Amino acid sequence: MAQRNREQRAAAAARRRAHRRAHAGYNSPGSDSFGSDSFGFGRFAAGAANAGTSRAKPSAETISTVLLSAAREHGSGDAEAGARIATLVAERFAEQPVLVAAAVQCAVPPLVAAAWERGWAPEDLHQAGRRRLDAVAVGYLVDAIAEESQRYAKATVAQRWSDDLRQIGAVVWWEPTQTGGHLLQWVRRHARSLADALTTVIQVLALLLALPVLPRIIAPPGCAAASAAPRRGVDQKMLARVRALLAKAESTTFPDEAEALSAKAQELMSRYSLERIVVDSAGSPGSDPHPAAARRLWLDNPYVAAKALLVGAVAEANRCRTVLSEGLGFTTVLGDEVDLEIVELLSTSLLVQATRAMVSAGSQISRTGRSRTRSYRQSFLLAYATRIGERLSTARDVSTAAVADSARLLPVLAARERVVEELFETMFPRSVSRSYSVGNAAGWHAGRAAADLAVLDTRPAVRSAGS
Repeated sequence: MAQRNREQRAAAAARRRAHRRAHAGYNSPGSDSFGSDSFGFGRFAAGAANAGTSRAKPSAETISTVLLSAAREHGSGDAEAGARIATLVAERFAEQPVLVAAAVQCAVPPLVAAAWERGWAPEDLHQAGRRRLDAVAVGYLVDAIAEESQRYAKATVAQRWSDDLRQIGAVVWWEPTQTGGHLLQWVRRHARSLADALTTVIQVLALLLALPVLPRIIAPPGCAAASAAPRRGVDQKMLARVRALLAKAESTTFPDEAEALSAKAQELMSRYSLERIVVDSAGSPGSDPHPAAARRLWLDNPYVAAKALLVGAVAEANRCRTVLSEGLGFTTVLGDEVDLEIVELLSTSLLVQATRAMVSAGSQISRTGRSRTRSYRQSFLLAYATRIGERLSTARDVSTAAVADSARLLPVLAARERVVEELFETMFPRSVSRSYSVGNAAGWHAGRAAADLAVLDTRPAVRSAGS
């Protein structure tokens, strides 16, 4: 028993040291892109070679240092570093797979926890992985997220964090107490060699090492108050109705039908949001009792900036603000929880509709035979976003004016705008504006026409909560 306790204490100490090394390996704070980490790989390679001939008994911590070093070299541009060092380690310790598994435990979980401390949530890590790793490595990353998450008491995990874990399918499918832990069970489950598994581990480590600091939008595990009130969101029955309408709008091939379905969805969401504001302000006239929140909407390449403009148009019409992090591939939306839910739903649907309309135009070729497809599609999305913004803003103003109890509504809207602005200044004190130019007239006109077909209006008068 005493021997087992000493081993557990030694393993814990090794994890703490690995955690400190992991923090030391990150890029400088404030970076907005995945960068490289310069490391003296020549010194490491020589050390690894010497370790292979040394009679000294290697430790899990020593092997984890090798893996982290290989990850840094992989991240700095040596695409073969991962496979090369993975093969070296697998061959050197072929008779000690449990030791290798312990080394992976010294390296991976501390970096996942460090990413959370740097503002990354489970969905963010998953989205980053989707853009930079193959499917096998993304699955391993999700497992690492699940493993680190289960270390914390449920009462200290925020609801949004749990929602993220459920969204990406982060569950502990392996038996944690089994010898070799996750790594060796992963090898058996995926029918991979130890070298293949270590190559995947090194790729995941390279991603984690390159993550920049992000503004925190969700309290990480262990920080959420056990007594915290559940987050305020949209009524689930109403949400289901809106999702059904938008799904039909996305699937139909008839523009008129898509317009009617989208208009109905917007009508439901706008009415619900305004009525909710009136009800919530009953006990605190002239103020907004709820704090502003933030969400990240990840956007697929290409045309990330143009797609972000569409999200921004929807956000502005729903009393929210946005900030684009183009190098990473997402836009941050700030606003009330209910409004954020509306922005996410509507933006996702409009992006689907816009992409479908844009692609249906096919490739664009100039008179001289040069491809104009990229400029056409870029201009198409810019025009689409601009026109959607115009129409949503009009619909917002009509909806607001139709509320019977405007004397109670307008002061709360003003208070909510101040709260959102304060959060914006806190999270993004050095944000800058950016302009975009249109390089294809045909794409611009086609985009505005498509936006007209996707018009979102709130024609019926909006009822107040008491009517």
